[in-house]
Amino acid sequence: MERSDRRDSSGQAERVRWNATITCGVCSGSAILRQVDGLVYAQHGRELMGFKSPVSEPAMHKDSNILGDGNCGRVTDRGKEAGAKAVSLRTGTAYKADGPGEVAPHTEAYGSGPEVNAGAVQLQFAFLSGETPEAQADRGVSRGHSTPQARGGRPEPDRCHPTPGPRPAAPTPNGRAAGTEEPGGKHRGAQVDLLGQVLSRENMLKAWKRVKANKGAAGMDGMSVGEFPEFARHHWERIRSALERGTYRPAAVLRVMIPKATGGQRPLGIPTVLDRVIQQAIAQVIGPLFEPHFSEHSYGFRPHRRARMALAEMEQAHHDGLRFGVDCDLKSFFDTVNHGLLMNRLARKVTDTRVLRLIGRYLRAGVMLPEGNRELTPCGVPQGGPLSPLLANIMLDDLDRELEARGLRFARYADDFLIFVRSRSAAERILRTITRFIEGQLDLRINRTKSKAARLRDCTFLGFRMHQGKLRWTDAAVRRFRQRIREITDRHNGKSMRQRIGALRRYVVGWMNYFGHSRSYAQLLELDQWLRRRMRLCYWKDWKRPRTRRRHLLALGIPKDEVKLATRSRKGYWRMAGNSIVQRALTKRWLWDQGIPNMRQQWIELHYPSPSGDR
Repeated sequence: MERSDRRDSSGQAERVRWNATITCGVCSGSAILRQVDGLVYAQHGRELMGFKSPVSEPAMHKDSNILGDGNCGRVTDRGKEAGAKAVSLRTGTAYKADGPGEVAPHTEAYGSGPEVNAGAVQLQFAFLSGETPEAQADRGVSRGHSTPQARGGRPEPDRCHPTPGPRPAAPTPNGRAAGTEEPGGKHRGAQVDLLGQVLSRENMLKAWKRVKANKGAAGMDGMSVGEFPEFARHHWERIRSALERGTYRPAAVLRVMIPKATGGQRPLGIPTVLDRVIQQAIAQVIGPLFEPHFSEHSYGFRPHRRARMALAEMEQAHHDGLRFGVDCDLKSFFDTVNHGLLMNRLARKVTDTRVLRLIGRYLRAGVMLPEGNRELTPCGVPQGGPLSPLLANIMLDDLDRELEARGLRFARYADDFLIFVRSRSAAERILRTITRFIEGQLDLRINRTKSKAARLRDCTFLGFRMHQGKLRWTDAAVRRFRQRIREITDRHNGKSMRQRIGALRRYVVGWMNYFGHSRSYAQLLELDQWLRRRMRLCYWKDWKRPRTRRRHLLALGIPKDEVKLATRSRKGYWRMAGNSIVQRALTKRWLWDQGIPNMRQQWIELHYPSPSGDR
């Protein structure tokens, strides 16, 4: 008698407790008894019979005639007794081979019918098939063969890299990855009706309010946010019924290309308003399942966390003596996420297979290109949907845990992260090892031309860098700011001064709320002065005629003899915006009264807030 562990054809470990060789009392043939996961199987060569009742290990020494007329595979009709089915020991799924009575090569085992766990099989494979339950019932149960339709239903991801080994633990029959446990105990209890929570009236209204507040463009169906309420009043009951039955099919996202700050274009997927509402409702329900387990070093798209906290982490690390950084750039992260690995991580917490299937369909919904062609999405998470940020955090949570297990200090905001170390050699070593982990375990790609191990002052993170121990915005961030201000204040854009000031105020206030945390006060004063000069240029251009300029300058208190010097000048607009006469007319106070943002005052309020909250 021996104890061993074996693996089936799929590589899944089967817990073999003991093996024993006996003589069959019916056919006098040699048989091997094997206990697997608490069940005893008797094997004649390649024929394996599962007993309906477990047999204890001591019984093997006492009774050599344990194989009888009712269970000997060589006596019964082709080794099949009443109630016995050809099943997989690992999944409990019934299969049938080509010939009568033959067992499929990849699952050579017999087991009793009551042991087949259909719900577990559905949980493991439902989100991969992309079919509705009705469609699967019409086609029948798979018995070891792949029909042409089945093979065509899951196209090979030509744009994705194959999942490398070693692979993360596969889902167990209860729908969770091997080695994980439910918070309530070792065994999963009753399945939670997450889809019912998603489709509840309170949750859907909350999701609609969020989508309405975010506004956004129309999807491929052309429906705007304002048109959605009327559509929902007439069609929501039908859509809700389809979601409950599992027959709802999401629409493809509309592909839009937006310019990247570093050059080039970034693909953005715009779902329809209906799909945005449903995705938001899903995120509101499954988000709290994952949120408590996310790393404290993850700051992107999480409640009560923001980019400022990640930047404070970088600043504190520099003060603690961690002067080197590992700057990893994930290459096209949202376009290369492996769907199988992502769904595996979702199944760790999401117990409702209907929600898993719906999320899988959103991932595979495809994109509608500008020229009207539809493109499949065998991998990736389209940017632009309410569900994408949560899925990104779920996918990269294993990276956070790996860095924490190594005892490293780091900060991550979505797919942008920075690791802090004390020496260059440590930074180079960690860059090599973490690259192997990301490409091997997460099936993602590192942009080796942009990733580097360098001093922290040479690393950029979320548009900032360290300079003399203080946060400063990068030169690229300043260039983008100046470029955007030039576009808003362009002399040829045909907008009125009120429209320009409104657009300018929205942009500058938003920019300062993010980049205003820079410690560079002198650089901020320079930008503030440059902004006021741009606005003086706009006013001087807007007045245009000499008599109009003369009237405005006189109204602003400039003496007549000086007004003539300014109105008759042949200097250009930019030079006149810096003229002392124009500056005395269009003072800082006057510009602020017109609505021009005061960058200096906003910086002071950010860094030195009033204790009472008064400005």
